[in-house]
Parts: sequence; structure tokens; C-alpha cells
Amino acid sequence: MRAIVPASDRLEWREVPNATAGYGEVLIKVRAAGVNRADLLQAAGLYPPPPGASEIMGLEVSGAVVDVGSDVSDFVVGQEVCALLAGGGYAEYVAVPAAQVMPIPSGVAPEDAAALPEVACTVWSNLVMAARLSDGETLLVHGGASGIGTHAIQVARA
Repeated sequence: MRAIVPASDRLEWREVPNATAGYGEVLIKVRAAGVNRADLLQAAGLYPPPPGASEIMGLEVSGAVVDVGSDVSDFVVGQEVCALLAGGGYAEYVAVPAAQVMPIPSGVAPEDAAALPEVACTVWSNLVMAARLSDGETLLVHGGASGIGTHAIQVARA
């Protein structure tokens, strides 16, 4: 398979080892990938991937399931999904833990769904799960023009 990988002063489209679905994983044929600040910093050599993460950039994707690990039952081959990754999204295929994969919501284009996981998961985990934001509370969002900021405002208003 091919992937976009950092080179000394540019990004290159290169052959890399094939991704395969392991235990608890879903193999996705990537249709679209989001571009995040972390990707830009990694491309500039300022943000190394965390230990154990793929050297291939890309933290969120959308595409079709092409294989599942033997223990995965929530997803089927051919299903359109989006996923949050530790890296590896700028490739033709990516293997992702099933817990980080979501069906693409009805009416959402795959290209738009690729930009959904990072902001949606970040905002939900912080506002709903950690802060337990509830009706009647006020939320101050610094940087409300960013992707995460605009999504936080929408979740808080809902």
C-alpha cells in the first residue's frame, strides 16, 4: 500500500507495509483524512508521534470497512465508517481499534465525516464525560473560531 510520509523537507507518497486487521481491530480503506494541527506540526518536524504510534501522519479518517478482527462484531465489510487514530491515516488502508471507529452518521458525506472524530471525541470527552456540563450552566470557550471551539459551542447549546 502507499502512504504519505515525512521526508527531510517535504511529504512523499511511498510504498509502506500493508496494514492488516489484528485482534479487536477494523481495517479501513481510507477515502478521506482530516488535517489537524498535530499533522502540520509533525510534517514540520516539531511534533513526533507518541511511542508506539505509526510514523504515518493522520489522526482521523473516513472510508469503508474491508476487514475486521475475528472478535469484532459491531462492524461489517462494506460499512462506511469514520475513526479516530493514534496515527496512520494518510495511507490507503489503516487498522484501527474497533472502539475508535464509528458509523458515518446519516446524511454526512464521507469527506465531512473524516473531519468529525477528533473534534467530536475531544469535545464530548471534555464537556460531557469529564466536566459533566448540564442544562443551565455557562461555558466559556476560548478560541471559539477553531474546529474544537465551534463544536464545543454547538454541544454546549444542545
